[in-house]
Amino acid sequence: MAESRISQLTHAGMTFDVIDSGPLDGTPVVLLHGFPQRAASWSKVSDLLNAEGMRTYALDQRGYSPGARPTSRFAYSMGELVGDVTALIDEIGQPVHLVGHDWGSAVAWAVAGSHPDLVRSLTAVSVAHPTAFMKSMVSSSQILRSYYMLLFQLPVVPEHLLSRRDGLGEKMLRAAGMDRDMIETYRREIVADGALPGGLGYYRSILLGGKDLGRKVSVPTTYVWSDRDAALARRGADLTPEYVTGPYELVVVRGATHWLLDQNAPELAESIIARVRSV
Repeated sequence: MAESRISQLTHAGMTFDVIDSGPLDGTPVVLLHGFPQRAASWSKVSDLLNAEGMRTYALDQRGYSPGARPTSRFAYSMGELVGDVTALIDEIGQPVHLVGHDWGSAVAWAVAGSHPDLVRSLTAVSVAHPTAFMKSMVSSSQILRSYYMLLFQLPVVPEHLLSRRDGLGEKMLRAAGMDRDMIETYRREIVADGALPGGLGYYRSILLGGKDLGRKVSVPTTYVWSDRDAALARRGADLTPEYVTGPYELVVVRGATHWLLDQNAPELAESIIARVRSV
């Protein structure tokens, strides 16, 4: 394990910011954020994990770190995103417990499926296994909930709509459960800091596919889903066990929105700690 703090990671000609906290000799846990948030969104959860002796590495992912914002949609293919995470794990120097939320969850599923030797356990938050998610599109209300993914394929227009104060972006986030403070963070960290185009790059690369997406996961896995998540239907959770061959648990957080990191940190941390300690 790295004996000094990792504040930055250099990979593929880019520089990624990392929030490394907790005891230096603690159990390594890598945290991957989603859209439209950054690594700091894990702060409440990290504090609870650190108090339990875990060392957390929250990666400011591709498109979000100022030094890692490529413009081509091909740069956001799942293979590239997986490569960023495996580079961080190599820097840490040992297999890790992997946790992801939203798009970070999709990336975490792909890392665990393609590199099980690097992952001791997986906790996926909100987003189901990618194949389960795609199947849920045609067997539930998921396709209606995911309407914005089609909008995000357009050039330029989404950036304009999502950057306006009190515009479409903020209305969508409020409808999904974000409070005023979270929206102000979105304006500061995503819009004002220039991370919005990179965040949209994840959606614009969806049609590129990738062999990492459909792999079954053999590592011990917990999937955390909230029953008031406006973006993700229950069907993906019901289908996910078909794609996990190792020990598996579904945790449903009742009455919670999509923003579990911010609004339900104690419950989420409890699930992560339980999964880490099960290994």
